[in-house]
Amino acid sequence: MKIIDVNVRVFSHTTRRHQDTAGHAHPGPPHKVNLALLTIVDDDGAEGYCFAAPEVVRPHVIDKFVKKVLIGEDPFARERLWQDLAHWQRGSAMQLTDRTLAIVDCALWDLAGRKLNMPVHKLIGSYREKIPAYGSIMCGDELENGLATPEDYGRFGEMLVKRGYKGIKLHTWMPPVSWAPDVKMDLKACAAVREAVGPDIHLMIDAFHWYTRTEALELGRGLEKLGFDWIEEPMDEQSSASYAWLAENLDIPVLGPESAGGKHFSRAEWITSKACDILRTGVHDVGGISPAMKTMHLAESFGMNCEIHGNGAPNLIVAACTKNAKWYERGLLHPFLEYDDGFEYLNALVDPMDEDGFVHISDKPGMGEDINFDFINANLVE
Repeated sequence: MKIIDVNVRVFSHTTRRHQDTAGHAHPGPPHKVNLALLTIVDDDGAEGYCFAAPEVVRPHVIDKFVKKVLIGEDPFARERLWQDLAHWQRGSAMQLTDRTLAIVDCALWDLAGRKLNMPVHKLIGSYREKIPAYGSIMCGDELENGLATPEDYGRFGEMLVKRGYKGIKLHTWMPPVSWAPDVKMDLKACAAVREAVGPDIHLMIDAFHWYTRTEALELGRGLEKLGFDWIEEPMDEQSSASYAWLAENLDIPVLGPESAGGKHFSRAEWITSKACDILRTGVHDVGGISPAMKTMHLAESFGMNCEIHGNGAPNLIVAACTKNAKWYERGLLHPFLEYDDGFEYLNALVDPMDEDGFVHISDKPGMGEDINFDFINANLVE
């Protein structure tokens, strides 16, 4: 059993999500965007898939690095293949990123599950069949009746509770919003949501990522009065010392790191330097399902929770296979968008949520995605 091909299909689909100049998602008119599907094929004809941004799996990266490591190898040798790819990163002039490692690792897991006709979470070893989801709100904006004011956040928080969410995370205002960032406005939005949803709904915040220490401290102390569950990424995560200082000076749990590089290795450093109270991982942040699982067990060894960044099938699998994540992050959500409408390239949502706020883990083979191959093949781009 050997890998005989690695290929990428780039296709277009319609979305109402637009990115601002800082990369944050906001609603807008329908438009076309490109997405890629990486496919790994073995000599028995089994295939594994993972969606990716086209830039992450561009031809140079696939031909120069990924194919050279994978072709001719056993597709079940995931750990060795991951280690070989990680070893190549140093000499790749930073072109072989952790994101690429993540896409390859997920596709290998998907291949194994589809080949054995089993869901990946059962191959790894399931812990649960469902997990509570928190509604992850998009960044603030300047759209009338969107997320332009604290009152907008409060109204949307009420809507999310009616939908079934027992937890809500705010992303507050960030540039290029004309007047952002502003700690006091962040706290007004948080207070509006708390007042709207009452004391029993769990609330969290992911604020402007480049506040100073004193601004982050002011924000954290305000959140403590509002009974928030955690504060997330209020400063540049390249300075873990700043997070150690913040964690020492706040009672509210500090969660991190999210965007900091270094895979599971840097997460270990954050634990030992006491830079966080709750660890953070994400399949695409640390290089795949395999290192995300290592991060989860690392946190468990220290008696810590580890919350998973982002939605999608790979992250849901990690949540299904571990005990120490309290939540699944569902979103991003906005008053002008309906998350449950799904995506053209999937026949069904991978994370449907019931009326009690639980996402149930799919038992479909592989990563659980019901991919619309007809749509993808009909919308290929050069």
